[in-house]
Amino acid sequence: MGRAKKDRRQKREDYRAALREDDVTELPRKKFYRQRAHANPFSDHRLIYPPHPDQMDWSSLYPDYVVDEPQQDQQTPAPETPSDRELTPARPKRISKDVEVADIGCGFGGLLVALAPLMPETLILGLEIRVSVTQFVEDRIKALRRQNEAAGLYRNVGVLRANTMKFLPNFFRKGQLAKVFICFPDPHFKARKHKQRIVSTTLNSEYAYVLRPGGIVYTITDVPDLHEWMVQHFEAHPSFERVPEDEQEADPCVPIMRTETEEGKKVERHKGQKHVALFRRLEDPAW
Repeated sequence: MGRAKKDRRQKREDYRAALREDDVTELPRKKFYRQRAHANPFSDHRLIYPPHPDQMDWSSLYPDYVVDEPQQDQQTPAPETPSDRELTPARPKRISKDVEVADIGCGFGGLLVALAPLMPETLILGLEIRVSVTQFVEDRIKALRRQNEAAGLYRNVGVLRANTMKFLPNFFRKGQLAKVFICFPDPHFKARKHKQRIVSTTLNSEYAYVLRPGGIVYTITDVPDLHEWMVQHFEAHPSFERVPEDEQEADPCVPIMRTETEEGKKVERHKGQKHVALFRRLEDPAW
């Protein structure tokens, strides 16, 4: 590695470390968090994920919602041996609400921070696979919380590094979510890479699993072929129906999705078109 490259990396690390000081309210700058535009979802990213949603500890993401629980009864026997102790998982701290909104591939968090004030009583989670981009969103949320401490804003939003193509049901129970956003996903133009698209027959079944009946999947892209792909796959799935256009345009989340994401702003600058489609989770049929 050349000296100039090492210096740039050191500068980025120093900047991020300084930004995480408790009293810093400055918003992070993207140039210190640059990373490749896309990541291969089939690679081993050494991610940490819970084996079951009930074992997920949300307390670090939503500290204002942590429930104070009484100390465990001292009569409870401790594990007998060190090996037993190692095999006994730590009990996660409970929070008072469930996450109900997920932004899959949240990028630099534009949609997250726009939705947070719109739905102040709802916990919103961004899911992002890229390390530096996730770190940027973490620092952005912390800065916004400090800037708006008196108003108590942005306490309901968090970000998690995760591969949703592999581990979505590890984080959410059946029917937990009310909204799922898929904004400007990687189009994977080549036919041999279509298996990496975030909308597919298999993945749509996972979205159906984590969404409650009546829940909505929001999709937007500037690529007509990808838009048609997503519409085709959701309409073919028995758990979803497309939301009519008049209802779609009346949804307050749609204009935010169009204008507040970084990709949406880029398309706007280039005078491109944005294709939107919403899909409602249907009730499961009676057996």
